[in-house]
Amino acid sequence: MHDAVNDPHLRKSFRGAMDFLMAKRAAQFPDEAELDSLRTLSEGIRQYSLSRLPDLLEQLEANLTRNGVQVHWAADADEANAIMLGIARRHAAKTIVKGKSMVSEEIEFNHAMHDAGVDALESDMGEYIVQLAGEKPSHIIMPAIHKTKEQIATLFAEKVPGVSYTDNVDTLIQIGRQVLREKFEQADIGLSGVNFAVAETGTLCLVENEGNGRMCTTVPRVHMAITGIEKVVEKLEHVAPLYSILTRSATGQAISTYFNMISGPRKPGEKDGPEEVHLILLDNGRSQAYADEQLRKTLQCIRCGACMNHCPVYTRIGGLAYGTTYPGPIGKIVSPHMMGLEQTHLLPTVSTLCGACGEVCPVRIPIPELLVRLRGEAQSKPHDNPVMVGQGAGYSPLASFVWRTWARIYARPGNYRIFSWLASRFRALTPSRQSGWTAARTPLTPAPRRLRDMVRDRQ
Repeated sequence: MHDAVNDPHLRKSFRGAMDFLMAKRAAQFPDEAELDSLRTLSEGIRQYSLSRLPDLLEQLEANLTRNGVQVHWAADADEANAIMLGIARRHAAKTIVKGKSMVSEEIEFNHAMHDAGVDALESDMGEYIVQLAGEKPSHIIMPAIHKTKEQIATLFAEKVPGVSYTDNVDTLIQIGRQVLREKFEQADIGLSGVNFAVAETGTLCLVENEGNGRMCTTVPRVHMAITGIEKVVEKLEHVAPLYSILTRSATGQAISTYFNMISGPRKPGEKDGPEEVHLILLDNGRSQAYADEQLRKTLQCIRCGACMNHCPVYTRIGGLAYGTTYPGPIGKIVSPHMMGLEQTHLLPTVSTLCGACGEVCPVRIPIPELLVRLRGEAQSKPHDNPVMVGQGAGYSPLASFVWRTWARIYARPGNYRIFSWLASRFRALTPSRQSGWTAARTPLTPAPRRLRDMVRDRQ
């Protein structure tokens, strides 16, 4: 993280990219009343779906099975990878071509397949670039946003056989398409994620812009889809508002280039489509969040990335500095359930609690509120019945004493006046130069005298 903060090129690149995305999103919602109404509707759909999650998952499985889709349940990453490796081995698969899927990143699917001798190739252009570089995605929607065209040009020249250096963006895109088109034809299995799973019809919905998702799900003989258990909705009519607010919040598009609806394998007489379709429903800590009424709101997320684009911390350090699959504000509240607080107890503290993430969330997840809750869970004294795995991982007796003392001081005006008097007398003992976040942030410009006078007059 220190390297990211001290990298002026990275900070400039992310600031420019995030400003661009924020402007595009704002342009898609000129009517505040319409945005507010759509957010309320989308929040209601997600909360309703979660309130009936066990029943909807059973209904989804029944209807998918009726449609010819084979449904698998995975408790964690290891079980999910084992299921998919078993499918690959039954078909003697040597190559898997992947559409964009953050859940597959979450379970480190590529590494698991590589260890088993199966090649897994990313077909989303951003994911393909990141895979060539041996890195993790730095953004949910735009995984290679941290790279410049010159860096990508050098990467292609070094990693793609027969390619010379060129920083022409159109040429780079064509190089990637040519490589990937051959892989689609050769792949034994196609893998995709799922944006929405419709329980009443047994339909898997995929949102994309490049067409690679459609290729992955139709060209190979076998299609595997993987998704978190929270992505289910009850009816097709529930998808439309979520889809509308997803694309506009994510990339500032009125609508995505492709919207795929998959309800089963190829039927007799059909000319394309896979012979088999498998769906893996992944828990991986989601049921832990679901069990707590407040933490359950984490599962409302539709993975648009708007919270990242507006986060003052994310825009300065980028996604790789978080060290987790899901970066930014949503990553801070999702990752502790997936990885445990032992590994993630510092994540909720990487926030100014400014509230920007909560203000732009299309499904109104109260992210700042959940960050405060997770800070408490991480730093509270461990006990026998924890709400979360790793509860108390950040507990410090000294820190606990300091905060209890602070609470007593600020609870009573008399204590506060005494503390203020003592602090003003001993302030010479404080460091002359602040470090860390305070030193790195941009100082505020002094207010004009007229503005200060106006504020003073109103008091």
